[in-house]
Amino acid sequence: MELNRDNLLNAYEQGFLDKDTHKIGHHPPRMIINSKEENVLSSMLDEMEGCLSFSISVAFITEGGLATLKTALYELAKQNRGGRIITSTYLNFNKPKVFKALLNIPNLEVRAADKEGFHAKGYVFRNHHYSSMFIGSSNLTDAALKKNYEYNLKLTSLENGAVIQHFNSQFEKLWEESTAVDDEWIRGYEQAYVEQPEQRKVLEVIEDRSRYHHQTMTGQVIQPNIMQKEALMELSGLRKAGKEKGLVVSATGTGKTYLAAFDVQQYRPGRMLFLAHREQILEKSMNDFSKLLGEPLSNFGLYSGRSKKSEAKYLFATVQALSKEANLGQFNPDEFDYIIVDEAHRSSASTYTKILNHFSPGFLLGMTATPERTDDMEIFSLFDYNIAYEIRLQQALEEEILSPFHYFGVTDYEKDGMSVDDTTALGQLTSNERIAHLIAKIEYYGHSGETLRGLMFVSNRAEAAELSQSLNHHGYRTRALTGDDSQQMRLQTVRELEGGMLDYIITVDIFNEGVDIPSINQVVMLRQTQSSIIFIQQLGRGLRKHDDKEYLTVIDFIGNYRNNYMIPIALTDDRSYNKDRLRKSLMDRNTLTGVSTINFESIAKEKIYRAINTTTLNTQSFLKEMHLYLKNKIGRPPALIDFHDDADVIDPLVILHKYSHYLEFLVKIKEKHLTISKNDHQVLSFLSKEITEGKRVHETLLLQQIIESPVNMRDFQLEMHRRGYHMTDDTMRSVLRNLTHAFHAQQDLKKYGGPLIEVADDLIRPAPAFSSALENPEIRAHITQVLELSLALSRSYDQSKPLTVNRKYSRKDVCRLLNWDKDESSTLYGYKYKHGTCPIFITYHKDEEIEDTIRYEDRFLDLNTLKWFTRSNRTLQSKEIKALLEGHREGAPIHIFVKKDDDEGSTFYYLGEGHIDHQTLEETRMNDGTGKPVVKMNMLMENPVDYDLYKYLESGTHE
Repeated sequence: MELNRDNLLNAYEQGFLDKDTHKIGHHPPRMIINSKEENVLSSMLDEMEGCLSFSISVAFITEGGLATLKTALYELAKQNRGGRIITSTYLNFNKPKVFKALLNIPNLEVRAADKEGFHAKGYVFRNHHYSSMFIGSSNLTDAALKKNYEYNLKLTSLENGAVIQHFNSQFEKLWEESTAVDDEWIRGYEQAYVEQPEQRKVLEVIEDRSRYHHQTMTGQVIQPNIMQKEALMELSGLRKAGKEKGLVVSATGTGKTYLAAFDVQQYRPGRMLFLAHREQILEKSMNDFSKLLGEPLSNFGLYSGRSKKSEAKYLFATVQALSKEANLGQFNPDEFDYIIVDEAHRSSASTYTKILNHFSPGFLLGMTATPERTDDMEIFSLFDYNIAYEIRLQQALEEEILSPFHYFGVTDYEKDGMSVDDTTALGQLTSNERIAHLIAKIEYYGHSGETLRGLMFVSNRAEAAELSQSLNHHGYRTRALTGDDSQQMRLQTVRELEGGMLDYIITVDIFNEGVDIPSINQVVMLRQTQSSIIFIQQLGRGLRKHDDKEYLTVIDFIGNYRNNYMIPIALTDDRSYNKDRLRKSLMDRNTLTGVSTINFESIAKEKIYRAINTTTLNTQSFLKEMHLYLKNKIGRPPALIDFHDDADVIDPLVILHKYSHYLEFLVKIKEKHLTISKNDHQVLSFLSKEITEGKRVHETLLLQQIIESPVNMRDFQLEMHRRGYHMTDDTMRSVLRNLTHAFHAQQDLKKYGGPLIEVADDLIRPAPAFSSALENPEIRAHITQVLELSLALSRSYDQSKPLTVNRKYSRKDVCRLLNWDKDESSTLYGYKYKHGTCPIFITYHKDEEIEDTIRYEDRFLDLNTLKWFTRSNRTLQSKEIKALLEGHREGAPIHIFVKKDDDEGSTFYYLGEGHIDHQTLEETRMNDGTGKPVVKMNMLMENPVDYDLYKYLESGTHE
């Protein structure tokens, strides 16, 4: 990356002299404080990923802190780049295992400072001609880098700056005085290392170990965690409202069983029934209930194939045993005051419904982590649509109910450019080369704690057996465990893993649910993601807290699988199936709250992008399935806004991008049986395609108001001003041209019919086409729905400006929002200077077949500088170029829009305004063999490009 000296001076003027300066400055000094919006780790990784080398001087390092940097260090190593770390033995804080992990990173040199009281915290990343440094309070721990309240100042310096020179000289001096860390040094440190009680207190403060506590206990009394307290209040409120059933949706590991026991404690039933599908679950649940309720063991009984203590006050029964006619008939319908259904997503099966139809309890509680996993049978009606409480993975991590995790999406084994895919044969899955690749990754990314306790999920039983044999040959202690093994063998194997006699259990899917092994500290995924639900269930095996681990390591081997698009869905809990949101979740470092992180190796990330781009996520059958799920969940046909409000279902825009309007979709899936008139179809089509996304809220508000009564144009403009929305006379004119259809091209007028509004004497009222549609109650309801959704979506845009940085727009959107008279998107290719504005549209990875006149190499030189080419056959004397340069000198804004490639569709990210660096203006020739003239210049970005977006655009560019 490059750095302009003048822009750096401007940035420091703003940072230290005048925050209101309007000069364009790059790399400003910044105070970084961990929050939901940003954290030290993200900013540091931004610098590390692009640096030539780095120097870190830091007293304390934890395994979790080092884990957050490992993927970035791996990517640097591929480019033969690396750095040096000086750390310490101060207070014996750094564990010997941390030093071993540091030595395992090939592009890292490590020394231990012998200086008394060494407590430094400085990070420097060097680029061509400049360096970025972080000086502050953050040690190299995951809590300090991502969660704790820390002060860190980020500064940028040219190479001859006094501060950076002083840091470098002090670092070099300290480096020479420090001791090289090698195997022999670590052996000596291990012998001297003792974790003292005083040290443990320091550890708890620095590492924030408070988050590793389990269910809170006061003496021997178990107390509910924050999630359970809220759920208990909701369940109590449900019953006070006269409800007899409730469903709790709670992520794996968040304490559903204890929650049920707490609710039984507050309900005080005469008798209780707990239903589950597996005896192993019942025994664990019975033990938990016994501890919490504090009643004698004689009050608890198991009802299964081998035990039938039917008289117990608290009965724990397998569904298989109780559903048998002879067994069920022994119980009266009112036998139990309180019934609990564990894994309630199974409750629509005939065995469950047979039991539930038999009994009439005072209260029925269902518990599940995956309500959507219903196998075409819905469960919500069984609980009268009463979702008492819901906590998903993200919220559970935020509330620190689960163990944090560091996820590493790594590239699966590749040979001759071919990677593992859906059709790879067993011999290749267990080849010596793939095993070596697997071992290298699991050893590099490691695990928390001294003893490895891992779970590996593979594609099939044969692979599990072969892989176990191969790993055992390499010195690991593993066992394959599949559905062929007995319950006794499963229990024995789990005990051996927990006892440290096994390193890994290798399985296919028998541990997806109902198995509790809190000590698991590494989950390895060696198969494609069949569904986001199964992914989360398998991830969840390691998310329970345990004293022997600070975090869970998740290593996901990503091949060329069709279902790779499900990985971001699973990790982020975003089931919108909106491709832009899925791509963004891969770019965004701050997706997870707390200290958990998501890390992808670059090639692995590209494979997921490719899967997102090439997979059809809006088939009619899938959309119908989503509609049915939401309908079952809320107990009525969903409106458009229901899709927006419910995080469990698809983004309503996915539906509207496929169909002309929502009513058309409902007719197609046979949810509605009616004939839509041509006029009504056209009105709904216009609103759905041109208004719904809320990119300019003015049209939405105007239509909502004129439905009730005519609107005075001047009053409306004043109202927009009062609300702080962008409003000029040109904006008002553009709004009117849009709603009268004067803005739209001829081909769109055929789709949209007559205008929606008419204006006379500054009074705006519905036009005949709109009035006619409003007369039909069904159509009016759908119009209201579209406008309601549009209003909700508009809140994600900055309505005080025509365009919002980092949001996506089509060429047609831009013509409208820049107040152009007509939609000129069909002739708006690379750029167009018109109406005092110049939008520039850049496809970063251009198709090889694109026509020569616009196939040029536009590139970001850094986050602040765009190298841009005009069309070919243009010189500095061309009328078009002279008009652009002159207009820009007079203040005409240049707006920059970018998309990675045509697979993204027709929308572009808006990156803000660009300013021509006139010193870089140059006539040159196309390098495509034609030698045609072209004008080249640099655009200085008013806002630095978001780093994650920059990396996304750049990825794959030079492959």
